[in-house]
Amino acid sequence: MKNLIASAATALTALAGGAMADDNYPERPIMLMVSYGAGGATDFQARIVTMTAGNEDALGMPIAIINKPGAGGRVGWNWFAGQAESDGYTLGAYNIPHFIAQSIEGGVSYSADSFEPIANWGADPAVFVVAADSEFNSMNDVVDYAAANPGKLTFSGAGLFVGHHIAALQLEKAAGVKLAYIPNNQGGAGAMKAVIAGEVLGGVNNLSDAFRAREAGNVKILGVFDLERNDFLPDVPTLMEQGFDIDNSSVNFRGVMVPKGTPQPIIDKLAEVVPTMFANGRVASKMKAGGSPMHIMTRDEVIEMWMAREAALKELLAGL
Repeated sequence: MKNLIASAATALTALAGGAMADDNYPERPIMLMVSYGAGGATDFQARIVTMTAGNEDALGMPIAIINKPGAGGRVGWNWFAGQAESDGYTLGAYNIPHFIAQSIEGGVSYSADSFEPIANWGADPAVFVVAADSEFNSMNDVVDYAAANPGKLTFSGAGLFVGHHIAALQLEKAAGVKLAYIPNNQGGAGAMKAVIAGEVLGGVNNLSDAFRAREAGNVKILGVFDLERNDFLPDVPTLMEQGFDIDNSSVNFRGVMVPKGTPQPIIDKLAEVVPTMFANGRVASKMKAGGSPMHIMTRDEVIEMWMAREAALKELLAGL
């Protein structure tokens, strides 16, 4: 009986200590892993949406961005799923459809079940871009060239089975042409540089990256891979408007997640606070100035979105 009482007391002490530790979370700065390089849309936006983390009305501790780019996000997400500590001090930026599509295609050590979503900050459509001095002025120009020159229309994107690649596959199917998609190992920033430098004839990139490049006079944006025109680019028609049956499956949702196994009290604390950080007025202003569309979603909403996107991507990729 004494042993039973002692064991129960030890368990209660451990539980109390764990609860106290969670109540005090966070007690030191936090890291947010981004699976893409510095300067790209995910990195650019992650630095903005976390800039108020140290405020007393937020987490009270700063969040530092750590970049682990490579293989369209696979390097970072493989590390996050298998090596990151599940203690609440290592967060990860997610990109949907990227990591879900990659897990469906295989060859990676993660899936949606490897992570716990916290909150979503944005929804960034894919767009087709060409250099400012390109002879292409519409998607019909692009498709006509591809039809006359099968496999010779080179264009860049951030990697394989990311939103850019999915948009490219949809364009090939809808237009009935063969394109030469070239994944860039430097992510969206590297893919955009390839377009501007004339290394490729065009590219599929994030609206936010393309918006900044167009503002600088470096590119033309010929089409948006979404169901409606975007408020940032009201003059640019969707692919559907230009006669191509392409939906919004490639739209890039971005947000914050933690590794599986993170204590539930920490998940709950992050799920409560992080959306309020995203909704901060300074954050919204900087995101708007950078041409970065926001779409804030709670943890429960993200869980539903992940499930719906996984089901849709399994069907889409099987068809492509």
